[in-house]
Amino acid sequence: MAHPDDAYILSLFHEEKTKEKAFKMLIEKYQQVVYHAVRKYVYLHEDANDVTQNVFIKIWRHLDNFRSESSLKTWITRICINESLYFIEKKKKTTFFTDDKYTDHLLNVAAEERFFSSSRIEQLINEAILKLPEKQRIAFTMRYYDELPYEEMSKILNTSVGALKASYHFAYKKVEEFLKAAIN
Repeated sequence: MAHPDDAYILSLFHEEKTKEKAFKMLIEKYQQVVYHAVRKYVYLHEDANDVTQNVFIKIWRHLDNFRSESSLKTWITRICINESLYFIEKKKKTTFFTDDKYTDHLLNVAAEERFFSSSRIEQLINEAILKLPEKQRIAFTMRYYDELPYEEMSKILNTSVGALKASYHFAYKKVEEFLKAAIN
C-alpha cells in the first residue's frame, strides 16, 4: 500500500479534527526511516527505539511550525540527528564515559547484536566510523550509507557544502587508514 504524500498529511494535520489521523499516517510512513536514521548514530537497538520515540514526540510538538522550507523528510532527518546527538551526550554524562570509553562500550554491545553483519569487514567499518569525530561521523554516514547529496546534507545540518565535503573527505581517509591497518 502506497503512503499518502507529505502535503496531504500536512493538510490533515493542520485541521484539528484530523490531526491525530494525520500523525498516525506520518508515523506509518516514516517509522522505519526514522528508526534506521537514528540507528546509524546511536548504534544500539534499545537506544534507537528510545530515540525514535523522542523524535516522534518532537515531530508532534513542532509539526505546526514546519514551514516547508525543506522537504518534510529533510526536516525529520534533522530532528533524528539532533535527537541522536543529544541522546549520546546525555548517555555519556549519565554513565560517566569519556568519548573513547563510550565508543568501546558501543563496540562491545554492538558486536553481540544481530543488526550488525557478522562480516569482519563490516564490523571493522562500524568500528572505524564509531571512532570518527562527531561531525565527520555524521557526514560520512549521510554520504556513504544514505548517499545524500551535499546540498541536502547542508540543509539538514545547517552547514556549508564545503565544510561537509571536507568532513567527508577526512572521515573517508580515516576509515580507509583504519581498515588498512586492521587488515594488515
